[in-house]
Amino acid sequence: MGTSVGDHAQRLAARARSVRFPLAAPSWPTSVERPDPERKVGLDYDHEWSRRYPVRLARALVMDNITRPAARLLAPATVRGLEHLRHIEGPVIFAANHASHIDTPLLLTTLPVEFRHHTVVAAASDYFFDRKWKSVLWSFSLAAIPIERSKVNRRSADTAAELLEEGWNLVIFPEGGRSPDGWTQPLRGGAAYLARRTGRAVVPVYLHGTRHVLPKVPEDTGMAPGGSGTESQRGGRLRRAPISVLFGAPLTPDEGENAHRFSDRVEASVATLAREVHGDWWQARRAVSAVDPVKGAETAHRGPEAPAWRRSWALDAPPSERRGTRWPE
Repeated sequence: MGTSVGDHAQRLAARARSVRFPLAAPSWPTSVERPDPERKVGLDYDHEWSRRYPVRLARALVMDNITRPAARLLAPATVRGLEHLRHIEGPVIFAANHASHIDTPLLLTTLPVEFRHHTVVAAASDYFFDRKWKSVLWSFSLAAIPIERSKVNRRSADTAAELLEEGWNLVIFPEGGRSPDGWTQPLRGGAAYLARRTGRAVVPVYLHGTRHVLPKVPEDTGMAPGGSGTESQRGGRLRRAPISVLFGAPLTPDEGENAHRFSDRVEASVATLAREVHGDWWQARRAVSAVDPVKGAETAHRGPEAPAWRRSWALDAPPSERRGTRWPE
């Protein structure tokens, strides 16, 4: 009797283990090709969770208690122009030059608290959101949103515009990628377009010295004259170096001004800030206004027409040592 009951119980248990559905996913027929799993990354990544209050609170705690102290230790910052943010009506679009992957956290840590914890960052979908773990990491740590940087994408623009309308500030790098040598590349029109569409002001930002903190790994391994070649070998490693962060006066499109012309004005303001790093406030503005304020500034911060090693030297040399360097004006 006992043996038959035990056998019956074992048979029931075995049958229960064999019947997985609906307790588990059903088996897939071997004769049918299984489709690839849907990848919710890139522009398809759902980043709404990163702006919910519990996540925002956790991010603020990390930013204020870990990221900011670490940034001050790693990259002591000289910050100028914060007075431009004191009486501005937000949200705003921060348009900054881009020389290093560390630009974003260093910029965020210099923002006043009322901006710091209510700002999203436009990040390249093909780089920062190409893997699920990277998407989660950057969405949490930087409140990053994916954008298409290689071409105009209505979906990316709509997302950024909606968040601006909801009251979120936006950090965007209009160059579309990191500078190869520290000099600013031509700015694209994304920030200007969003400003015209939403009516929000653009705050130009110039970051100086961040490429020394976390350099872009050089693609060209050729040595500069007199160089040892170690720069190429050590590229991409964190190093302690001082930086400067300069905020310009907020800009808004004039009536009838198209996005291209407004983007030129934004670039001119960034150029003025770039010159201010190497001189003073008055000299920077006089140098740009000596020619057309927009046309002259388009190349003022892109560096001299010279070999790569001299461009790098000119970017960091003080004004007294840059005599004889030909600046395009």
